[in-house]
Amino acid sequence: MNTEESTTLELRLRPPEHRVSRRAIGHWAASAGAGWLLVLAVQAVVVATADDPPSWLTVTLVLSCVLTPLHLLVMPQWRYRVHRWEVTGEAVYTQSGWLKQEWRIAPISRIQTVDVERGPLEQLFGLARLTVTTASAAGPLRISGLDREVAVALADELTRTTQAVRGDAT
Repeated sequence: MNTEESTTLELRLRPPEHRVSRRAIGHWAASAGAGWLLVLAVQAVVVATADDPPSWLTVTLVLSCVLTPLHLLVMPQWRYRVHRWEVTGEAVYTQSGWLKQEWRIAPISRIQTVDVERGPLEQLFGLARLTVTTASAAGPLRISGLDREVAVALADELTRTTQAVRGDAT
């Protein structure tokens, strides 16, 4: 078996080894909760202030009141079970999503940039998002819900690893 065949075998699609931080559950719930709060507030104001609100609007408000807690309980737990990541000497592996799930592999030699991002809510939960940009038409790989220290260490490791790999990442 030649080197190219060996590398191809090592980069097979497989479930990545590591889960994201458990604090990501709270982050995803809080983020979704803010969206639901806005939807419920607008619906409630329209129903409360309309002289004769259409019955469909009242039905959507009731449905939203039922779906909100279900979504806030199920979605973050489900995402936590699905979201995984792994970095090896050959590639970055990611698995993400909850309704639409995505598995991605980026060979180390294809990495162009590595970024760590922290929005206000992520900062509150001590989390960060790692973005690995490659020459892929599918776009960058994103690992959300990482512990801040883990994200910084991964970015450092990937930067050092990619600098050691020959090639132009295209």
